[in-house]
Amino acid sequence: MGFATHLGPWLLGTVKDTTGTAAGFIRNTGATIVTQTKTATFADTGTVTLAVLPAGACITALNLVIDTTVFNGTSPTLTIKNGATTIGTITPTSSTGGQYSMTVTTTVADAAKVTNVGTTDAIITYTVSGTTVTTGSGTLIIAYIVRNSDGSAYPTAFTA
Repeated sequence: MGFATHLGPWLLGTVKDTTGTAAGFIRNTGATIVTQTKTATFADTGTVTLAVLPAGACITALNLVIDTTVFNGTSPTLTIKNGATTIGTITPTSSTGGQYSMTVTTTVADAAKVTNVGTTDAIITYTVSGTTVTTGSGTLIIAYIVRNSDGSAYPTAFTA
């Protein structure tokens, strides 16, 4: 199995443009969701780069999967940032394995950095805090839609 690179959104489906009102004649293309992963240890210090996303990308999910070594001590908090802007946090609730999802920040301006990472490539980082954990790790999985640098994709809206 290999990897491929592509500049711009992948639009998939069989009908690119709406030409009628019945199935088979209404646009059914959509952009694909892609992912990047990073192993995170709970003893990480400082700011760690999780991923670099292309300009205009829309983050659809960010999860932490603890599937090997659980942490010791109290629950750590991973603070996720797009540049200098905090976009969310992940706080495992116990020292057991499992999947934990990012809670997106509640301010509109900060949440906007999730729906469109910006007009230039975005460096997504995390910090670990609130704990004295020295063991444990997990896999951070960030899923996003590749779009044009202004956040648009063709076609830009569904029309029936």
